[in-house]
Amino acid sequence: MMEELIESAEQERGGVSRRSFIKTAAVVGAGMLAVQAAGRSEAQAAEDSKQAAKKASDAAAGGGAKKLSDVLKVAREKMYPRCRVCPECDGVACSGEVPGMGGIDSGKAFRNNLQALAAYNLRMLTFHEVKKPDTSLTLFGAKLSMPILSGVTGGVTYNMGLGGKVSEEEYAEGIIGGCVQAGTMGFAADGIGDPLSVYETRLKTVAKYRGRAVAQIKPRTQTEIIERIRLLEQVGVPIFALDIDSAGRASRALPGKTVEPKSLKQLREIARSTKLPFVIKGVMTPEEAVMAYEVGAAGIVVSNHGGRVLDHTPGTAQVLPAIADKVKGKLLILADGGVRYGGDVLKMLALGASAVLVGRPLVRGSVGGGAEGVALMLKKMQDELVVAMTLTGTADVKNVSRSIII
Repeated sequence: MMEELIESAEQERGGVSRRSFIKTAAVVGAGMLAVQAAGRSEAQAAEDSKQAAKKASDAAAGGGAKKLSDVLKVAREKMYPRCRVCPECDGVACSGEVPGMGGIDSGKAFRNNLQALAAYNLRMLTFHEVKKPDTSLTLFGAKLSMPILSGVTGGVTYNMGLGGKVSEEEYAEGIIGGCVQAGTMGFAADGIGDPLSVYETRLKTVAKYRGRAVAQIKPRTQTEIIERIRLLEQVGVPIFALDIDSAGRASRALPGKTVEPKSLKQLREIARSTKLPFVIKGVMTPEEAVMAYEVGAAGIVVSNHGGRVLDHTPGTAQVLPAIADKVKGKLLILADGGVRYGGDVLKMLALGASAVLVGRPLVRGSVGGGAEGVALMLKKMQDELVVAMTLTGTADVKNVSRSIII
């Protein structure tokens, strides 16, 4: 599959410089939710998961209609100029393009994520008994096929420029449905400028995949957060994320909206307001990881918001080991930031994460191929992960030694 992707990229570049390629690359209510969720039986939810697993199995066996290169081509045509779908998603061409898919201001934080991961190498080992590595694990009470979930991505119109091309419903179905097809879980996003009705639209997809989908809430006012938590309780999410790193960028505070850092008192109020466990996304220091544990969070996401909230932050892979050393075993540790290949996933696990979130690649998968496009992207990364595990002597994603990275 990678050979097809590289060949496609080379043909499109036609020998010109990358910058030239980039410039010419593209062809020019809550109550109803409660009724819906309550009306679904456990048997029907199980049947949905069974059918999704069958689709994934069929695709893996060669029954999928799309090729990944075709998915990326369609994504490029739809997303240009907000995203060029570059052959290597490195944040260079899109630096400072916010809204858009780039890193904020100089774009350094975005690039730091990739460079931090690239600074680690995998220690190849071939004298061992690992023949069939196990990529499965259980998170949030669900058995997953791989330690890869979708990132928290949204803003079909605002960030992706897809107004009239891809609807909120189509995008959410692509992300979450594709993750379920691949045997994992997807996030429904909250957008700070979105009215509650838009959030409810996304939650319809969450309710459809009850127990196999998770959701996020922006760091709004306490009242707005609690209002959204009540919706999440109705649609049956096993856990939710508080996207606290969004408070790092003042321009997200649109007129009439409030995005705010949270005090420890406010975080405790959120933890006590619901029986749902929650993870705090946007933790970048050991000190705040410890605080997250103390206020009652079930987990954290080590994240700088894809380099889109504060310029010049370190890459997540750079800070992850120290965070894991402080709270591993106390909190679930997830991480995102620059994960593009299965080898990147293995590096993050070795550095202390239990699983990773993947953003931009799955955005392209959903826009270019819907659920099937997302499942194809995830299957590619899972295959790469298996190879990396085999050649480092790693038998199980639940027990990855830091000694495999150098």
